[in-house]
Amino acid sequence: MATDKLGDMRLFVDATALGSLSAAGRKMGISPAAASTRLAKLEASLQSKLFDRTTRALRLTDEGRVYLHYCRLALEAVEAADSALLAGQGSIRGKVRISASTDFGRNLLAPWLAEFSEQHPQLQIALTLTDSLSNLLQDNMDIAIRFGKPEDSSLVARLLAPNWRVLCAAPSYLEKHGTPTTPEQLSNHHFIVLITAAGPLNEYYFANAAQCSKLSIPLEQAWETNDGTLARIWAQQGRGITRKTIWDAAADLHAGHLKVLLPEYIVDEPGVYALLHRNRFKAPRVRALLDFLLARFNQGQHDLLEGLPQPGAQSATARR
Repeated sequence: MATDKLGDMRLFVDATALGSLSAAGRKMGISPAAASTRLAKLEASLQSKLFDRTTRALRLTDEGRVYLHYCRLALEAVEAADSALLAGQGSIRGKVRISASTDFGRNLLAPWLAEFSEQHPQLQIALTLTDSLSNLLQDNMDIAIRFGKPEDSSLVARLLAPNWRVLCAAPSYLEKHGTPTTPEQLSNHHFIVLITAAGPLNEYYFANAAQCSKLSIPLEQAWETNDGTLARIWAQQGRGITRKTIWDAAADLHAGHLKVLLPEYIVDEPGVYALLHRNRFKAPRVRALLDFLLARFNQGQHDLLEGLPQPGAQSATARR
């Protein structure tokens, strides 16, 4: 009975996170009809309605919000108990859930995770790629990798590596439109802007020994996308100038597919961070992945970033 109840709780938590009872059922390997039946039985046992259901969405009731809080605590406690026993056995197994930005996740992190999983064949990976900030608790993530340190004090932020952003464009674009030598000359150029849930990243900061300045890109004059990989591809195709983290742009810069603009104006920024739950038990797989990422980023600083333009000594701290 306890196992069934935990399964019902997982179904309820997953349905809340996914916004779909059918999707939660598929995640558990059961049919939509079976998922609906299990939720109805759970609500009957609680004598409470957990969702207001429509044909398009699930909306938590007040009782559902209360129950969701305690379901998460219970499921985390069960996972912590399992992890504590496995930790004593030195076993790296189970599923680790990671969130990262799209371009970095596809082109650097995914190969690293493949290598990590080869070292630990009993491990499963769940990778969510988004260029908007992830809510670790709501999205049930173990680790989120983000460029910049968040202000959320409920999270632990572990520095993985330095980071800075560069303006870059394809040689074909620069041959056609010219290469700007000062921030003021950028107003005559075309841009590719990344759009996130928090808004467009269309404010660029510059700094050198002589001056600090800011440029806001009018969106009506820019190509827009919510996918960082697509922004880089458009830049490779010569559609405009874009702003990328040095980790996302490094391979293209070394290959000559993109060129850094205004290298003497690069602004120093907060680094790359791994964000973790402050109070959640760190399972062996999470601790092992964190150590692995620290080693990969350290190696990447030499293999990927060496020889590329870096922030000057007079750079100011950037604002995202």
